[in-house]
Amino acid sequence: MDHFMEEVVIRRNRAIQDLLYYLANVAMVLFAIIGFGMLSTLFSSFSVLALIITLVFCGLAVLLYLYKDHLRTEYEYTFTNGDLDFAKVFNNSKRKSLGTMRVKNVEGFGPVDSDNFRKMINMPGIKRNNWFLNRDANLYFFYYQKESNRTVIVLEPSQELVDMIKKYLPHGVFHA
Repeated sequence: MDHFMEEVVIRRNRAIQDLLYYLANVAMVLFAIIGFGMLSTLFSSFSVLALIITLVFCGLAVLLYLYKDHLRTEYEYTFTNGDLDFAKVFNNSKRKSLGTMRVKNVEGFGPVDSDNFRKMINMPGIKRNNWFLNRDANLYFFYYQKESNRTVIVLEPSQELVDMIKKYLPHGVFHA
């Protein structure tokens, strides 16, 4: 029997996130209008100041266009027979794969409020990946080493996903 589960983690309080997204859209349009308006004055009488202002406003409009989707971020965890895939989804349209992990290769797993997590996170030379959105959720960590790089991944799985992960963990890896 295959074990498969897919979870999407969304921010619980999205009001501020949505407000910032809409403000970014409005600001992007305003910056583009100002930039192209300055472009017309640049053609009538050239000045270095007008060129700089045009470039700044057009550049801000382009940056907001490229990065406004990052304001609506979700994480997706997909568990399939002992493999856990991580992805970051921007505005339900763009998807960035964060990686895949075999649960049997994990050296530590447990809730972040455990003593083992505090010990691991304070070790020198450890890389920490925070792939969660809600700080008040039940957060869990994975600890593993790959090619002498020590990494801790912090995420917010549901209890059902945690129970499924525990089935595939090596003996003694779960730290409650």
